[in-house]
Amino acid sequence: MALMQISEPGGAPTPKRVCGIDLGTTHSLVAVMRDGQVHTLPDADGHHRLPSVVRYTSEGEVYVGSAALEADGAFFSIKRLMGRSAAEAETAYPVADSAAAVPRFLTAGEPKTAMEISAEILRVLADRARAELDGDLEGAVITVPAYFDEAQRQATKDAARLAGLRVLRLINEPTAASIAYGLGQEHDGELIAVFDLGGGTFDISILRLNQGVFEVLATGGDTALGGDDFDRLLLDWIVEQREADTKDPNRVREILNQARQVREALTESDEAVLECDDMEPLSVTRARLEQWSAPLLERMLFCCRQALLDAGVAESDINDVVLVGGMTRMPYVRREVEAFFGRMPHTDLNPDRVVALGAALQAEALSGGAGSDLLLLDVTPLSLGIEIMGELVERVIERNTTIPAHHAQEFTTFKDGQTAMSIHVVQGERERVADCRSLARFELRGIPPMVAGAARIQVDFQVDADGLLEVEATERTSGVSAGISVQPSYGLEEAEIERMLRESVHHAEEDVATRALAEQQVEADRVVQALQDAMAMDGDVLLEATEREMIEDLMQALREVRDGADADAIRAAIKALEQGCEPYVERRMNQSIQRVMQGHRVEEFQEE
Repeated sequence: MALMQISEPGGAPTPKRVCGIDLGTTHSLVAVMRDGQVHTLPDADGHHRLPSVVRYTSEGEVYVGSAALEADGAFFSIKRLMGRSAAEAETAYPVADSAAAVPRFLTAGEPKTAMEISAEILRVLADRARAELDGDLEGAVITVPAYFDEAQRQATKDAARLAGLRVLRLINEPTAASIAYGLGQEHDGELIAVFDLGGGTFDISILRLNQGVFEVLATGGDTALGGDDFDRLLLDWIVEQREADTKDPNRVREILNQARQVREALTESDEAVLECDDMEPLSVTRARLEQWSAPLLERMLFCCRQALLDAGVAESDINDVVLVGGMTRMPYVRREVEAFFGRMPHTDLNPDRVVALGAALQAEALSGGAGSDLLLLDVTPLSLGIEIMGELVERVIERNTTIPAHHAQEFTTFKDGQTAMSIHVVQGERERVADCRSLARFELRGIPPMVAGAARIQVDFQVDADGLLEVEATERTSGVSAGISVQPSYGLEEAEIERMLRESVHHAEEDVATRALAEQQVEADRVVQALQDAMAMDGDVLLEATEREMIEDLMQALREVRDGADADAIRAAIKALEQGCEPYVERRMNQSIQRVMQGHRVEEFQEE
């Protein structure tokens, strides 16, 4: 039975202690709603952004944020390692055991997982919210990149649990930004483009609003493109002009920091001067930086075109454009975005804080406060399916399917008497299992022995609102079932997802041909296996020697082309074998009918 929130007559409901958290790669923020206004929370020094940096000491002390920057051994950008395997993670930091399913990173104290390190950041942000709300938190909405997969989302939830937080929901960062601008409250049926350019990554999302439903139609981006790339343009120019030493990493870091300051200064001024120790000052204009930056902007606009194509809409269909990320302050970026979409983007809110503000608004809505009629629907970043015969992928949930989602598909057995089936869950856009990502495996046992193709095995895929997947397989006649919650111990980097999408387009024709060949090879195996089983049972009785020799020759011809690369040749050999076997198949059918009718009259089988 559902429970109602009850308040005194004429009074307002008791406010919920909830918050929104933007767990970022370089900086993180927390926001809450007080007195009808949503705002981010600062630390004791007035800084709203918390550097996403954690450092452990041998004495067991933990430093988070700016304090962690004061010495070596700090963990930066730990968000990128959430849900990754030890083999992948050790490329960034040393791990305690490279064979472990969940990597634990070496620290000055005890080894820590990426979830434990992220939990330290979340704990600091939660403490700010608790102090502001005068009590313990009842829940939090945490944002994640649009491309986070199941493993990375689960790792984020695990980090929150370690920090003592109850996750009300995970939402995509672009979705949170749109909520912050209130675009889901007054405008119905509109399309929104969220242009998110941060320090290290770029994301573009296309969303639709319809009768209170907030739906992500498509997402895209480039994880190797961000503010750092603009700074490197300046760095390369400085090194060339002053022949600076690039072998000393500390020196490079110093110049890069100066380059970043110059780039930020050019946001407000037409010209800025770079001053660095042991170097003469250098003057650079905004126009020159924009000229260097043109290729970077073209890469972003290419991603925008692809996202619009995926969503099935045109630039002119977009009603609102939202800018997210500090780099969108750059006038050149704003001009190019406005020119591309043909309308001025929203710039009223601080682009660094807008995601956290939207998360806080969603937390308020989920707790029964303002905006509780707003529904968010995100999409799956990659297709989900299972492996079928021929090492092929049968997609059950397509890429960009709105979640929550529930799709089911029926499969069957390959061999006579088969009583078990291995279910291999995969993710990706390619046709072969080897080109996709393996998510999980489980077995369905207890299938009643039947002839090949008679069993009806329904495989259900269910993705919840947080993007977490559950798979269940059920044999329909007996009811036996087995399932698994897909919470793998490692995930994909956003760049890896992008690579898989690009490869699916690049290899589209090749994959179609590969699948057609594999399907014909599987069909050839099935036909040969079924014919061999039948001949073993009654071939000596129903076949003349010459007929048997002819069938054996046709089977051998099929075997010879089966391992080739010509799908049409295999199809033709299958057809020839089936035609050559028609008299034998007819005799077997007549024999079966005679066996069934033995002791009965024809009238007993006629309909009344």
